[in-house]
Amino acid sequence: MVKIYHNKRCSKSRETLELLENCGIHPEVVLYMEEGLSQKEIVDLLNKLSLKASDLVRKKEALFKELNLRDASEKEIIKAMSQHPQLFERPVVVNGNKAAIGRPAEKVLTII
Repeated sequence: MVKIYHNKRCSKSRETLELLENCGIHPEVVLYMEEGLSQKEIVDLLNKLSLKASDLVRKKEALFKELNLRDASEKEIIKAMSQHPQLFERPVVVNGNKAAIGRPAEKVLTII
């Protein structure tokens, strides 16, 4: 089952969801901005993406600067993303044990 961590207000997220649907894939949609993400979920996604938290956090968000996360530890960044889902880079598509960030949207096709 394919899953997309989706933010309906994000054009890249909408574009990635549309691409999947145009390919005949109807993913489970996780509205993480509404539902939130646990620290465990974030760690699981990081493992599937083979990334560190510092690679998945949105560094251009004003909140990133407000929370002074530039020199934060990986644990602190994961905690911040869990408490403030807008810091989570989107969209993330998961297919089994593989995941990809949809930037650009076509990148997610590598795991389908």
